[in-house]
Amino acid sequence: MLTSPELLAPVDPGAPLLVVATREEAEHLGADVPVLLTGIGRINATAALAETLARGPLPASILNVGTAGSLHDGPASGLHGVHRISRVLLHDFSHSAVRRLAGADAYPPIDVDARDDGVRGEGPSSSEGAPGKVLATGDLFVEDSATRARLAETADLVDMEGYAIAWVARRFGVPVELIKLVSDPADESAGELWTEGVAECSRVLGEHLGRRFGGRAGR
Repeated sequence: MLTSPELLAPVDPGAPLLVVATREEAEHLGADVPVLLTGIGRINATAALAETLARGPLPASILNVGTAGSLHDGPASGLHGVHRISRVLLHDFSHSAVRRLAGADAYPPIDVDARDDGVRGEGPSSSEGAPGKVLATGDLFVEDSATRARLAETADLVDMEGYAIAWVARRFGVPVELIKLVSDPADESAGELWTEGVAECSRVLGEHLGRRFGGRAGR
């Protein structure tokens, strides 16, 4: 079932705002901080977050938590478990054409918070201590090997909302972090694996948030 945008608790200016695309991803998070469900895709994410921030008050920070597809294979890739994103880019936009026409890129890559505080690579079979990952965002659920290979040239992970959330946060001057759990290999098996595994992904992300927020966990 599609998730409709919904703010599950009032924004607290002294706490982060947790931003999650789908209700399934948020089901087992359990963090005792305000949660905004945006719905799937860039337009939903942009509208839901912009409307929430425009109403005020602004949160202390924005934390986007959710699933992502892996664009690289094998244990050596380190693409397992939970990762903090260091850079997010928009993959389904005519960047080169717009640069030729307008003289600048309308949506350049966004560098986001990637502090080394033990968050990156948490979880079983993960790359603890690895550098922050590059996330590609687009209004496309990637489930074919050809698209996966193309995106792998510039990114490590792929999702459908991260760039929009980072873009809106920057427009409002609110610090933003993107935390992504690998849910599938972004190939022909992606849809089935995401559907079968999203509840477990939510539980893993909930455990991460419990460690992250300590006393503010366990709603």
